[in-house]
Amino acid sequence: MPGKPNVAVFDTTFGMAMEPYAYLYGIDPKYYEKYSIRRYGFHGTSHMFVSGETIKFGKLPEGNQRVIVCHLGNGASISASIGGKCVDTSMGLTPLEGLIMGTRSGDMDPAVVQTIANGENLTVDEVLTILNKKSGVAALSGVSSDFRDLEEAAAEGNERAQLALKAFKYRVIKYIGSYTAAMNGVDAITFTGGIGENDFSVRADVCKNLEYLGIKIDPEKNSVRGKKVQISTEDSKVKVFVIPTNEELAIARETVRVAGLA
Repeated sequence: MPGKPNVAVFDTTFGMAMEPYAYLYGIDPKYYEKYSIRRYGFHGTSHMFVSGETIKFGKLPEGNQRVIVCHLGNGASISASIGGKCVDTSMGLTPLEGLIMGTRSGDMDPAVVQTIANGENLTVDEVLTILNKKSGVAALSGVSSDFRDLEEAAAEGNERAQLALKAFKYRVIKYIGSYTAAMNGVDAITFTGGIGENDFSVRADVCKNLEYLGIKIDPEKNSVRGKKVQISTEDSKVKVFVIPTNEELAIARETVRVAGLA
């Protein structure tokens, strides 16, 4: 298409707003300078869209709105933003860091790579393939990476499936707690992604452990799937929402802005 502007929207753009103390790893800065090793964060297009929609839909007071977005699906990540600007996000140099996911291990002591490589006579690349494609709730449960299958198995008494679900929710709760501390509070928490939008039991269990923040969930409102809704009660100190993500719309908006089409 000669003469037409070309626009690239990067999934890591949202995380580029992080401060150096948040995105640098505790290693010699020469590796950042030489190889650009830092925390980038992924699902950025989704986090940018949903954090913005949270501010608008939740009618949060203008200013430094503190929002935590839980993008929960087969790939899962959590972000913290103030006034729509990313403060922190759970994924790092690659999407492997952060939460336990469908087939990804999430946060892990790096020495595990060495231990498995030496013990199983594998290369680093082969171990990373295991951590990316043969780990997560699929490996913990021995059932599936699909949460519908996990919950069905857990309901039937499968202890490994029950453990996998608990481990996943536990990590989500930990990240929300740490990001609340990092922002010195939180005004709204939003669930999105395939699990976040549709699995009301995950939302309920996560929020149950956040009652110390003054969060109260309305069970009836929380029973919805895939709809934009406030699931917290009116007297909840922190607003909690379900907002379906729309990365295509976010990309279109960025294209209009960058190409000067507005």
